[in-house]
Amino acid sequence: MNTILKFMRRNFKLVILTVVLSVALLAFKATENYKKENSNPERDKLLLELLTFVIERGHYDPAAIDDNLSKGIYKDFLDALDPSKRFFLQSDLDKLAKYETKIDDQIKNKDLTFFNLAYELYLERMTQSQKYYKEILDKPFDYKVDETINTEYDKLPYAQNSAELKERWRKQIKLSTLSSLYDKLKFEEDQKKENPEHKVKSYEDLEKETRESSLKSLDDYFTFIKDLERNDWFGIFVNAIASRFDPHTNYMAPDDKERFDVSISGKFEGIGARLQKKNDFTEITELISGGPAWRGKELEPGDVILKVAQGDKEPEDVVGMRLDNIVKKIKGPKGTEVRLTVKKVDGTQKVISLIRDMVETEETYAKSSVVERNGMKYGIIYLPKFYIDFENKDSRDAGKDVAIEVERLKKQGVQGIIMDVRDNGGGSLKTVVDITGLFIEQGPVVQIKSAGTQKEVLYDRDGKVQWDGPLVVMVNNFSASASEILAAAIQDYKRGIVIGSKQTFGKGTVQNVIDLNQFVRGNTVGDLGALKTTTQKFYRINGGSTQLEGVTSDVIMPDRYSYINIGERDIENAMPWSKIDPANYSVWDKQVNFEKALENSKSRMAQNEHFQLIDQNAVWTKNRRDTYVYSLNLNKFKEEQEKLESETKSFKPISDYQNNLVFKPIPEDEVVMKKDESFREKRERWFENLSKDIYVEEALNVLDDLQSKPVPKGQINLKKKEKVVKS
Repeated sequence: MNTILKFMRRNFKLVILTVVLSVALLAFKATENYKKENSNPERDKLLLELLTFVIERGHYDPAAIDDNLSKGIYKDFLDALDPSKRFFLQSDLDKLAKYETKIDDQIKNKDLTFFNLAYELYLERMTQSQKYYKEILDKPFDYKVDETINTEYDKLPYAQNSAELKERWRKQIKLSTLSSLYDKLKFEEDQKKENPEHKVKSYEDLEKETRESSLKSLDDYFTFIKDLERNDWFGIFVNAIASRFDPHTNYMAPDDKERFDVSISGKFEGIGARLQKKNDFTEITELISGGPAWRGKELEPGDVILKVAQGDKEPEDVVGMRLDNIVKKIKGPKGTEVRLTVKKVDGTQKVISLIRDMVETEETYAKSSVVERNGMKYGIIYLPKFYIDFENKDSRDAGKDVAIEVERLKKQGVQGIIMDVRDNGGGSLKTVVDITGLFIEQGPVVQIKSAGTQKEVLYDRDGKVQWDGPLVVMVNNFSASASEILAAAIQDYKRGIVIGSKQTFGKGTVQNVIDLNQFVRGNTVGDLGALKTTTQKFYRINGGSTQLEGVTSDVIMPDRYSYINIGERDIENAMPWSKIDPANYSVWDKQVNFEKALENSKSRMAQNEHFQLIDQNAVWTKNRRDTYVYSLNLNKFKEEQEKLESETKSFKPISDYQNNLVFKPIPEDEVVMKKDESFREKRERWFENLSKDIYVEEALNVLDDLQSKPVPKGQINLKKKEKVVKS
């Protein structure tokens, strides 16, 4: 089980969000209205004691709790609080520095001195920062000044004084407003070209709009953090400790644990609505297909929730309440009633009664499609994660669902199957063994090893092969953990061909989620949450590990991340690669043309102009990612953007690409699409994306080459985007 770490593309238009909202995204909390009564030192001390107890006894290879670990915790915690160095002053760091090598001792002694000091200093700086941005945005920026900003924050020193800190805020906000101003000026210019009658807004009006927009964003941010509590800050500190043991060991507060359970099972008990906080109000943004709110047809996106009542009890006003707390009030056991007082889009108010039920998030689950070309019919199964409900073994899971999709594709007479696990960050170990077993005869799938123990081999013991035809597994840089087990097993057996990025994510470890409450008798401090800790490493059946190295694709296809380090190998304290003895297994010998298919695909890669363009774009992306200095002068900024736009035009064929293939739903999905508009829209969006996917097209080419009889080939004219058949 894991949450994959995704590379976030650098975009100077979003730098202000990175700088300011990263605080919110990391889920730590600050407010000038901080309530001291929220502090519970005894709970915090107990949490530290449990953390070290569980890690020292349960972790695969626990690091020593010493000065070296202390330095890492110190750095990680301060980086989490202030990644852009826009809150702390150097004088604050001077006060904190004496604890850099003492945190290990404080952990052992359950001493909260360092955390408390960092927390109080940060609250103080956060309050000051609110004054900075309001003053900065109160008057127009002068974009004629020739100045620059460096956004390589990890290399910058902390500000020496408040004036220097305010100057950093000014430049950062100016970069954001400058970017918006450039876009607005360009929009007005384009509109005037298209319509000579268009009344162009003045520079002064546009400049004012950009400041008003930034002010609203920052106001929303500080409104958001006022809802949050001290416990979450301490959770960040606990995570700074846990993650020093390895990147996948982390603390989950009670709410985080609940969200994790939903993400891994794909279901929860509630009404089936997604909510969003807008200032003091909570708005419905989406209804989940099949849920009570969707079935009831009364609640709609855009409705604002004013009150929540449990059954026949008195309604409780939720305006201004923290979003997490509102969600807790709306969710509840299946079969119970919740009444929502909502303000409709037209301004009217309405009380809507809903009976809670089990809600399934359809986008979590496996899905399939059929495509025909060159007289052949193929199926593609997309698996977003290896989901399972650990509380109910009879519930749906990835293994059962993929088996169903394979059977449905077989009924359609497909002659090859693509298993698409791109961007799949992993999940249940059991389900990946089950899925691999669909494609092989009985045999080992993966090897597991705990510290100081003999290896354990997990087998597919069912001799039945559900699909014995041509098979391709699609991966990318973000295919991790269980996805890598599947790809590695298929590759080691030579059961199918793995195509995609040069290598997968490189997560070769297994985590267990341990409920911390089980260790406390007579708990008087409340729910303590859980610890997800690395307890095992897994190995391929050939004995190699996927840790750090990932799975190397049989056919390597360039993508935009080809020259950027992504994955486990780019993480400072990742566990090392290792190797054990191979398991006993026999290579699949029923696939004809295996080596020829590999040879043909590699040849196509070398000759395909579109893939060459993707590779060129990858080089360009790497160079752009390393750009940190931007001009804050409008004319120079405009020159830079026009140059960028000119360069990006050469890569436009990548986004415009069409493979001219028609992807269709299986009959079972077609029935649902006729009844459920939301389901239909999601499926059609997926089909549209597949029709623009050159990687899927090459996977189909490989399936052609794996056929026992030659398939009449088509080729794509990349310039005209027309399909022509060779005669």
